[in-house]
Amino acid sequence: MSELNDVTVVTKSNVYFDGKCISHTVLLKDGTRKTVGVIFPSLLTFNTGAPERMEIVGGRCKVRLAGASDWQTYAAGSEFKVPGNSSFEIETLELADYVCHFE
Repeated sequence: MSELNDVTVVTKSNVYFDGKCISHTVLLKDGTRKTVGVIFPSLLTFNTGAPERMEIVGGRCKVRLAGASDWQTYAAGSEFKVPGNSSFEIETLELADYVCHFE
């Protein structure tokens, strides 16, 4: 995904982990909510409420889902899914741009 059309952008940024992850909430006409953001090189743990599909649109990262022992590598053009009420660890190997789709 290189662009989102016909959306409302919440201008207040979401800043996590002392600025290592910054995103903006995007609202689509059908009520769907997404976040568009960037993660600076770091190792972070995110908790989920709703199921998420993380689309990597730039950079590279390694991800380990809750309960998994192995890390998976993702690069621009790939995605991974995280169940609701779960967590995942992400290590960004370089600046990583993403779109989080709440499912």
